[in-house]
Amino acid sequence: MKIDKLNIDGKKDSIEVLDKIFAAKINKQLVSNVLYKTNANYKGRKAKTKQKNEITGSTAKIYSQKGTGNARHASKKAPIFVGGGVAHGPKGSTNYKIRKLNKSEKKLSIASLITEKNKNNNLIVFNDFDNKISKTKEVNKILIKFDAKNSLLIVDKKSKENIEKATRNIPNVKITDIGHFSAFDLAKYKKVIFTESSIKELEKRYQ
Repeated sequence: MKIDKLNIDGKKDSIEVLDKIFAAKINKQLVSNVLYKTNANYKGRKAKTKQKNEITGSTAKIYSQKGTGNARHASKKAPIFVGGGVAHGPKGSTNYKIRKLNKSEKKLSIASLITEKNKNNNLIVFNDFDNKISKTKEVNKILIKFDAKNSLLIVDKKSKENIEKATRNIPNVKITDIGHFSAFDLAKYKKVIFTESSIKELEKRYQ
């Protein structure tokens, strides 16, 4: 299939793209599962409390088993005492299972999201940025012109080198390359912007 390709002046041309990426079957259930797994793996699992056996201190019995009229206790490390261990508390990141994504899930979910962006006119393809843009306001003008103030830029290596510095301080805009974006990124941003070369790189992964 063919889709529009633009230069920064707004002049239109067309580019041939793979149907399996830009006109794929939209599988919302798969996308939902992938986003759930991805988001779960992003969460920090660093909370850690000490169990009874990890508390530093004496293990001596605090008083006699019988004859005091009080309840039976062992050491001060028991969870019932202030400063003792915590019963059933979080045990740190190693206690949580990482949800794995296979290659097929990743590819199909990305194709579904890109197809949906294309269907809703939220996909833009630019010519490669061959000239360096050093000022943030210049990139900002381009994004405003194409109604892409909330956008994910997936660009080729050369284009990234030419515009990354001018793009990184713009809010709600992320610039990345083919090897470093996910379904979560595609879902997070309203517009998705590719360069011509980045599309060709992406298509190689689906052949």
